[in-house]
Amino acid sequence: MNPSIWELWNGHKVKLTWIAGAEQPDPALVTSVHGICLYQDHVLAVHVQGRGFNLPGGHVEPGETPEAAFHREALEEGSVKGTAVYLGKMEVNHEEDEGFDPNGKYPMIGYQLFYWMDITERLPFSREHECLSRIWVEPTEFEHVVNENRLIGLVLEEALLRDGQP
Repeated sequence: MNPSIWELWNGHKVKLTWIAGAEQPDPALVTSVHGICLYQDHVLAVHVQGRGFNLPGGHVEPGETPEAAFHREALEEGSVKGTAVYLGKMEVNHEEDEGFDPNGKYPMIGYQLFYWMDITERLPFSREHECLSRIWVEPTEFEHVVNENRLIGLVLEEALLRDGQP
């Protein structure tokens, strides 16, 4: 059974379900990509302007694969490069969202893809994009620092299982 939670995102009630594994959804249903970036047993967190500390990630640009988008986002937001491995997906379900716009930007059921990155190169932090800073967090402190949904701890657990196995 895949764990699910309900969250309010910008006034919208969404059901989030973490689904670990290699199966990827139809690319048309991918709303964003994110990742657990590890360096010397620490997790990268980026301070996104107006949102606090988060995992690096963002939207897939036209003509870009989800993995390429994750590499680009990790470089833009965290100034890091590395080897990425797909971990799984977060299903974002709007079926009980009374304010859902069927003509809007997001599908009724979409997916955020998650990767694990073994960082091979740390570049000077640039602050060229929406991130104000980057920090390195001990995995045991992760849930107290990163401002994501409550299922992100499961994504971290999956990444830590893969650590050292690119």
